[in-house]
Amino acid sequence: MTQAERDVRRAAPADPPASTTSPTVTDAGGPAGDDTVRNPWERFGVVMRSVWLVFLIYPLLAVLGVGSWMAKAYGVLLIAAFVVVYVFGMERLDARQERRYVPASWSPTRSLVLLTLLALAEAPVIGLDALGFAPFVLSFAMFALPVRWAFAVCGVCVAVVLLLPLALGRLEQWWSFGVVVLSVGVAVGLVRVATEAGERFEQVRDRLAVVAERERVARDVHDVLGHSLTVVTLKAELAERLVDRDPERARAELVEIQTLTRQALAEIRETVGGLRAARLDHELDSARSALAAAGIASNLAADGALDVGVVDPRHRMVLAWVLREAVTNVVRHSDADRCDVELGTARLVVTDDGRGVEGRPEGNGIRGLRERVAAAGGTVSLQTGRDGHGTVLEVTM
Repeated sequence: MTQAERDVRRAAPADPPASTTSPTVTDAGGPAGDDTVRNPWERFGVVMRSVWLVFLIYPLLAVLGVGSWMAKAYGVLLIAAFVVVYVFGMERLDARQERRYVPASWSPTRSLVLLTLLALAEAPVIGLDALGFAPFVLSFAMFALPVRWAFAVCGVCVAVVLLLPLALGRLEQWWSFGVVVLSVGVAVGLVRVATEAGERFEQVRDRLAVVAERERVARDVHDVLGHSLTVVTLKAELAERLVDRDPERARAELVEIQTLTRQALAEIRETVGGLRAARLDHELDSARSALAAAGIASNLAADGALDVGVVDPRHRMVLAWVLREAVTNVVRHSDADRCDVELGTARLVVTDDGRGVEGRPEGNGIRGLRERVAAAGGTVSLQTGRDGHGTVLEVTM
């Protein structure tokens, strides 16, 4: 933690005791830190995975058709074990994808090997009918292995389903099943590719969100500190000039400086927490105080000559930020004697009689202002005044 952050924490109001606050709620809907809270709809995912196991009825019928009761019992136990390993493994794969807890001892590769061994162990009992396990092995491999290995396993499964019957002279009976296995491979392959593409999209979106949030915080901190420190500097200079001539007035300016610094610290804290929301009426009062402290005349009378009510409520927050940045620039850079503000339903105009903007590059404040207004769907016009002096900043929403 930097020294500035420690100063902010010391100056800001203390957080309420933990015992008096409500428990933090996570996105999952339960208390923060409670890893046992799970999505109640997850059980239906297990049901959907289990529905496809109905196609194991064909290997099961083949097992029940063998003559020996010992072979039947052996075959049924193998199918039951296959079902347990498959459902358990798919549940673990879903948990891993959703970033839920998965025991470190569990390995998708070992589960895939076990499924393959169970299918092969069924072959001596039912012969070629053991190929009925191929779609399940293929599907599990497609989600358990890296993409290249997954498609390699898919190719092996299709080849086995077609070449083994061909070698035994039973291709006419099994070629349609080979087409089914190939279709399953293509379908789950497309799902795998789409899933990974979606994950990459979410990662990029999250990174862009982080960048956008950093830019927002940077703009807000710039606007808050730029304006507050400018006013504080002006009032400190005024208090220094008045300390001998008018001690009471100097004392009043120092008290106002203390108020401004506390307010700036609170605003920075709110900005970092994402809670900062500028209000147009407050910014008008702040602009009047800043311009007066800088010795710049304005049409911002203390009795509130400008009516905030003419501004569409949807645009007041953005225009408040614009007013703050515009007045800060007038006070710091314009050398103006007068600054006037004009409000409209979806419009703000700030005019000064200072040096103008010709030949002067735009600073970070103006760039941040343009980004803020553009994000709200508005436009910014910044140009020199009509007589070649001063600056006219116009924002239209």
